[in-house]
Amino acid sequence: MTEPDADRKIALVTGASRGLGFALAAALGARGWHVVAVARTVGGLEELDDRIRAAGGSATLAPMDITDDKAMAHLALSLMDRWGGLALWAHAAIHAAPLSPAGHLDPREYDRSIACNLRATAALIAMLEPALRAASGTALFFDDPRGGEKFFGCYGATKAAQIALARSWQSESARIGPRVVIETPRPMPTATRARFFPGEARDGLADIHDEAARLLARL
Repeated sequence: MTEPDADRKIALVTGASRGLGFALAAALGARGWHVVAVARTVGGLEELDDRIRAAGGSATLAPMDITDDKAMAHLALSLMDRWGGLALWAHAAIHAAPLSPAGHLDPREYDRSIACNLRATAALIAMLEPALRAASGTALFFDDPRGGEKFFGCYGATKAAQIALARSWQSESARIGPRVVIETPRPMPTATRARFFPGEARDGLADIHDEAARLLARL
């Protein structure tokens, strides 16, 4: 962990160990932000830290599960106590349940999807809202409109619910903050997509680092 300079903005990236979350965290670190990176995969976080340090940036690694309410509440309080607020929260964490017909969903996978994709998101909104308001910050969500597609019942339903929750928060906070932004990334060669579309040709997919740069530019 590297202590940020006083003038550096603080960004929290949940789901930062791979895919778009990794690319966003790396891009923010290279642009001078101090990145608080949350994920369960320690190796991915260490790789991210190396990349950010090589670019002259700094990061705080938080290897934890976003469904652990106590751990995430402690992190949210630490953000306020240590830095006085949060300028950006990019929520890239997701549980991608295996594809399955609606009549054959694995109850354990459905419970994990609800816990990660919906319940944890709701808890994090409540925990992080004070820190985001304190810094006039932005919350960034990523839509993946799979709701109603065949075999996407588990992932599609919980992802759609997550974005519906984010849109409600967006409407509620339009005047009082924080700013809530919902983007739809272009298809990328991530592990999540590979799980859904094994054997797909990746030539036409967007590079995760190019996509992270595009999305951050829109902010």
